[in-house]
Amino acid sequence: MNISVASTAAKNKKAILWMISYAAAISGMHVCVRLVSEDMHPFQIVFFRNIFGLIAVIPWFIKLGTKPLRTNKFGMLLTRAIINTFAMLGFFMAVSIIPLAEVTTLTFTAPIFATLLAVLFFNERIGVWRAVAIIFGLAGTFVVLRPGFNEISFGQLIALGSAFSWAICIIVIKILGRTESSPTITTYMSLFMAPLTLFPALLVWTSPSLEQIMWLLLLGTLGGVGQLTLTESLRLGETHVVTPFDFTRLIFISILGYILFDQVPDIFVWVGSVMIIGSIAFIAWREHFHSLDKTNRKSNPMN
Repeated sequence: MNISVASTAAKNKKAILWMISYAAAISGMHVCVRLVSEDMHPFQIVFFRNIFGLIAVIPWFIKLGTKPLRTNKFGMLLTRAIINTFAMLGFFMAVSIIPLAEVTTLTFTAPIFATLLAVLFFNERIGVWRAVAIIFGLAGTFVVLRPGFNEISFGQLIALGSAFSWAICIIVIKILGRTESSPTITTYMSLFMAPLTLFPALLVWTSPSLEQIMWLLLLGTLGGVGQLTLTESLRLGETHVVTPFDFTRLIFISILGYILFDQVPDIFVWVGSVMIIGSIAFIAWREHFHSLDKTNRKSNPMN
């Protein structure tokens, strides 16, 4: 086997494990948000999530010292944090008012939005097949929302808004991942987002109880771990390989939602989620195929 191919395969295996770890950690965080939001406003929860999220990066500082703070991409890291703030505020609000599996399914649209944004900002060509995949994925979103049959709720709208904001973050993370380490990207996110989310939290502030603080501590830690594992997965693995494994998030959250909140996703959520994740997987595969074709053309100019 070619050494480079073997190396890529090994990285992909690690990236898949990182993505599944991300799915498990973030699912646990969503459950914590749902539990705490019964007595606390989501904006305040977002603030504590970012404060306690720094706990997850402490081991990196112990191991690497101040190295995670060294960067030449300060402006891009700040931009990512601002956009991520809007995404997180919207997402936590959605988690607090609509079923967990439904929120998760709607946020699966982020990679689809990211593909469209890449066309707008980077002049990328999507081709016929990827265009069909995008339409198919967006159709999956309509299956979940069922406009005309059900009234689209505020929670569903802000979940989609959050997904769109996160789509921008996906592009920024991929760009940052070329030069910055996972601890650097994650650390600056929490360092910037803590003060950015303090103001909206102060508008709805209530003094948390000891029990709430414990849940918030767990929530923040899981969120920080999730950011680290996601960033590491996107950094190590090929997008078309790791992206489909994000679907395990719906499996985790459906099991937890049923056990803890007696929430059972309806058939439309499952069908829509399969359509969306299938679209994402196909788009990722086509991007990989396209990049390989470009590489072959460069290496074989006579073709």
